[in-house]
Amino acid sequence: MTELLRRLAPEEIEIGVCYLAGVIRQGRSGIGWAALRDAQPASNIQAAELTLVEVDATLSEIARTAGPGSIATRTRLLSDLFARATPREQEFLERLLIGELRQGALEGLMIEAVAAAAELPAQAVRSAAMVAGGVAAVAASALDEGAEGLARYAVAIFQPLAPMLAQPADDIADALKQIPVAALEWKLDGARVQVHKDGDEVRVFTRTGNDVTAAAPEIGAAMRDVAAKTLILDGEAIVLKPGGAPYPFQDTMRRFGRVQDVDAMRESMPLSVFFFDCLRRERQDLVPMPAEARFEALSAAMPSALLIPRLVTRDLAAAQAFYDDAIARGHEGVMVKSLDAPYDPGARSALWLKVKRSHTLDLVVLAAEWGHGRRKGRLSNLHLGAIDPANGQFVMLGKTFKGMTDSMLEWQTGELLKREVARDEWTVRVHPELVVEITFNDLQASPRYPGGLALRFARVKGYRPDKKAEDADTMDAVRAIYARQEQSG
Repeated sequence: MTELLRRLAPEEIEIGVCYLAGVIRQGRSGIGWAALRDAQPASNIQAAELTLVEVDATLSEIARTAGPGSIATRTRLLSDLFARATPREQEFLERLLIGELRQGALEGLMIEAVAAAAELPAQAVRSAAMVAGGVAAVAASALDEGAEGLARYAVAIFQPLAPMLAQPADDIADALKQIPVAALEWKLDGARVQVHKDGDEVRVFTRTGNDVTAAAPEIGAAMRDVAAKTLILDGEAIVLKPGGAPYPFQDTMRRFGRVQDVDAMRESMPLSVFFFDCLRRERQDLVPMPAEARFEALSAAMPSALLIPRLVTRDLAAAQAFYDDAIARGHEGVMVKSLDAPYDPGARSALWLKVKRSHTLDLVVLAAEWGHGRRKGRLSNLHLGAIDPANGQFVMLGKTFKGMTDSMLEWQTGELLKREVARDEWTVRVHPELVVEITFNDLQASPRYPGGLALRFARVKGYRPDKKAEDADTMDAVRAIYARQEQSG
C-alpha cells in the first residue's frame, strides 16, 4: 500500500486512501444490492481504463441525482461505469459500494501506510487524522507537503474531534486494579456531545461530528452565560425527570434528534448537559495535557451545575459507594479514568474504563430473520457481530429476538430492509451499519461461531443511532470479558 500511495497523483490520493479503507468519499451512496445487480453488464474488457478520478466523479454525480426520474438516471450512470470496468474492477466496485470490501485496510493500517509513504512518524499522521476526521482527509497533505502540511491540522474551533472512548471493566475492584488512583465520574445514558464556543456563537456536535445545534437550544443558552470566550468541551446531553432520574436512552435520543417542534419538546422534555472534559480553553490546546489539568481548566471555566459528578480516590470502599450511588440514581454506572491520561481522539483507551450495571456490548447487526406469530412480516431475530481488528472482518456472536417492543420491531424492519444486501427464504443479510446495545449474562465457548464465543441470554437494550459501526465494541473487548470471566470462575 505504501508503494501504491507513492504512485498516486495528488488529486488521486484522498480517493485512493478511501477506497483502500473500503469507503467512498460521498458517504452513504444509496446504492443497494438490487441497483448493483441491475447495473452490471457482462464485461469483456480486459485492459483497465477507469481512473480513480473518473469513478469518484461518477459517484458524486449519482449522489447529487434526485427528484423525478432519479432512479433511472442513477442506474444508467452506474451501468455506464460498470460497462467500462474489467471483471475484477466490477467485483471491487460492487464490494466497495455495499461496504463489503473487507480487505483488512482499516484506519489504523492506512495511517501506517500513509506515514511510511510520506516518511513521517505514524503518530504525527494519527494526530492529524483524529483532528481532521480521518486519514483520507490528511493523506494528500502528508504526501505532498510532509510535516509542514500536517501542521495545519491542529485543534480548531468548530472543527469537531473524534471522541476518546473507553474500554469495559468487570467491576469497581477490577477498574481500580488497572488504575489505582482514579477519577470516577457518573456514566450517563445520554447522547455524547462536543460543544464549541467562540464568543456568543455556540455549536453542538454529536460523536460522529454532525452539527445538532438547532436540536439542543438548552445547551447553547447555558453556554452563552459562561464567561470564557473560547472553549471546546466534551460532555453528555440527557433528559432528566423532575426528580433527577434519567429517562430511557431512547427517549433522550428522540428528544435530541428532533429538529421540529423543539420549543414544545423543550417544555416537556428539557435537555440537561454535563461536561467531563475540556479540550481547549481560550488559546490553549489541552488535548495533550493530563486529565487532571484538563479537569482543572474545566472547573475554572464552567459552573458546578454543568459538571459531571466526580470523585478522585484510591479507596475501593469510597469508589464502590460512588458507583452504588450512581446506580441508585438510575444511571448506567461510572467511568474510571487515569489522572495522567492525555485526550486521545478516536482511541478506545485502557486509561478510560467503564463499569456498568451488567455486561453490555455495542454490537453490529449483520442479518435478521423473519418473525413468526404476531411478529410475522417483521424482521425479528437479530444476528449480532463484532469486528475483529486483526483482519477487519465481522465475527458473529449470536442471535437474539428478546427485548424488542412493537415500535422497535416496526422501525428495525424498515431500517434493515434499507440496508439489505442479500436474502434467502428466512433471513435478510444487511450492510453492517446499525449498532445495537446488547445486555447479556455471560459468554460461553462455542464451536458454532467462527470466533469461538457466543452470548448467553442476550437481550436488546436499545439501538445506538449515535454510533457508527466502527464505534462498536470489537472482538478484543469480547475476548477480554471472556478471559476475566474465566479467571473469576
